Amino acid sequence: MPVIRRSERSIHSPSREKRRIPANEPGATDDIVLAYPCNKAERNAFRTTSGRKVTDHQWAVYDYILQVPKGKVTTYKQVCLAISEGTPRSVGTALRNNPFAPYVPCHRVIASNFFIGGFRGEWGTIRKAGIIYSKTPSPTGGLQCQRKLEILKKEGVNFDSEGYLRDKDHRRVQLEATL
Repeated sequence: MPVIRRSERSIHSPSREKRRIPANEPGATDDIVLAYPCNKAERNAFRTTSGRKVTDHQWAVYDYILQVPKGKVTTYKQVCLAISEGTPRSVGTALRNNPFAPYVPCHRVIASNFFIGGFRGEWGTIRKAGIIYSKTPSPTGGLQCQRKLEILKKEGVNFDSEGYLRDKDHRRVQLEATL
């Protein structure tokens, strides 16, 4: 007798079907196929490649980030306020350990001062053998931050040479602005 499985759906989680990432998505390759767990049982069973369980906080962050459309950004602080838990740092840690990139677009999250922020554990610095070669945050200093800038530029999000978000008129976005 066949087993019928019901899929729990919400506005915060896409259907649980496997998806092929479109070739025009950042980091996409022909062989990337993701199964993003959407129900509690699948999430409890899911383990990262290192064998770690994804926490409820991380799932909340990933579900929220999936809602950020291409060409838009949000901040680490806005994410933790929207999901009503954690801190900007815990959001950054969740994104640094994102096993679903680029499907969960962690590159669309920036610092609250509208600085490019970090990407893949790098915060605008060059590190070799544990030595920091650039002591000040520089978006062009780190290879991963440079990659984040390139991905966002392809999506229509621009930053100045110092790594701060620019509006459509190429003016630096002010802190009182909302995204």
